[in-house]
Amino acid sequence: MMLRGNINHSVCSWCYRSIPLDDLVIAAKEIGITSVELLHEDQWSVVARHGLTCAMAYVSPTALETGFNDLALHEQLIKDYIAGIPKAADAGLKNVICFSGNRNGISDAQGLENCARGLETVVKAAARYNITVCMELLNSKVDHVDYQCDHTEWGVRLCEKIGSDNFKLLYDIYHMQIMEGDVISTITKYKKYIAHYHTGGVPGRREIDNKQELYYPAIMEAIVAMGYTGFVAQEFIPVKDPLTSLREAVIHCDI
Repeated sequence: MMLRGNINHSVCSWCYRSIPLDDLVIAAKEIGITSVELLHEDQWSVVARHGLTCAMAYVSPTALETGFNDLALHEQLIKDYIAGIPKAADAGLKNVICFSGNRNGISDAQGLENCARGLETVVKAAARYNITVCMELLNSKVDHVDYQCDHTEWGVRLCEKIGSDNFKLLYDIYHMQIMEGDVISTITKYKKYIAHYHTGGVPGRREIDNKQELYYPAIMEAIVAMGYTGFVAQEFIPVKDPLTSLREAVIHCDI
């Protein structure tokens, strides 16, 4: 399928678990998608074999509920990322994902300090390998109750505290519409802190179409206008035929 070329399209693999990864990659390529993401090391070669990339990779098995805000997890997390970042670089990848973890009684101020402390060594390693560590913004209202990195400004403060271009945010449009709205103004204001985008229909994280409250063509126009050259990944849960929904979503976002 011929796309306009203004958006680098990706797709999150977990939304299509019923489809074997090889088949998903082949279908994505036919649509014009150039990345299948949220893959672990043993899956990276699958996308590479078909000439695609993994625009956002896992290098640690730690769940998003247990992240860098927990000092007790730092030793293992740092070990995982220090080992995984060179492997991602060797595979030609550019971004690895990380999470704040749930609050579990940790204040936002302390959680920020803890995350910065744990990520310091990780980000220095990432800089040596030209990798960007991206913390995902998730909603704590519907899907991920108690998750700490649930507002853009908290993530931006963490970026400022770490002070490295090798640490940025994964701005999930679906999650941040639920938490704060004002998507276009927010991503425009904080564009230098955002390395990656995820999509999803609101409410329900369903298809990207004209039956949900976000108008994605306008959001994509804003992203392009900012000079963004990274990837936008579809991360909705299809209720119709999955590959038909994926194709329609890409067309909807391809401005």
